[in-house]
Amino acid sequence: MVMPKGTAPLQILFNKTIPQCRLLGARGGRAYGRNLRLRKLQVLPTQPASPVPERAPQSVREASLLLDQQFPWLADAFARRKP
Repeated sequence: MVMPKGTAPLQILFNKTIPQCRLLGARGGRAYGRNLRLRKLQVLPTQPASPVPERAPQSVREASLLLDQQFPWLADAFARRKP
């Protein structure tokens, strides 16, 4: 039995006709395009609100003095003692 073009059901797609299959494909393509555009919008880099000022690196001596100020009872903990 020969059916006219576009009316033969496709068994693999649950007995849908060719025009119905095309509609399904078009829906899928539109959804894919919409999701792709949404993903691209989410990936766009955001600019920081304000630039973070860079601090000058702290020397070991400055860090040691700062710790001595914060914890005075430990200030002489590592001082060398005479034997």
